[in-house]
Amino acid sequence: MNELDQLYQQVILDHSRERHGAGALKDPDGRSHQVNPTCGDEVTLGVRVVDGRVAAIGWEGEGCSISQASISVMHDLVVGADLAAVARLEEDFDALMHSRGRGVDEAVLDELQDGAAFEGVSKYPNRVKCAL
Repeated sequence: MNELDQLYQQVILDHSRERHGAGALKDPDGRSHQVNPTCGDEVTLGVRVVDGRVAAIGWEGEGCSISQASISVMHDLVVGADLAAVARLEEDFDALMHSRGRGVDEAVLDELQDGAAFEGVSKYPNRVKCAL
């Protein structure tokens, strides 16, 4: 494993242990409950939007380190962002996850910040669902 892969693995492990935004959000504007039936990952996400920006996210979930880290990274990326930026981040992360390890433009990785750590996950189709 090269140094970059080790760093990315550490980012995922750190986020899975120190789950940013974990905890239910009281009175969210929207809520989503997602389950990955193949492995049992589960998350309930609440979001509050004020003036076209994500004001707060709270979530509760269980699952593998990839799924828990992914939602933690998402929290960091979208809180404070306007909805257009959130939509772009979703497109970028989806492109990364479906790249099958071929990679994406450096600009996309820069935009995704810690989300770039999931680049290696894209090589494993069974794990892509965990990250998404």
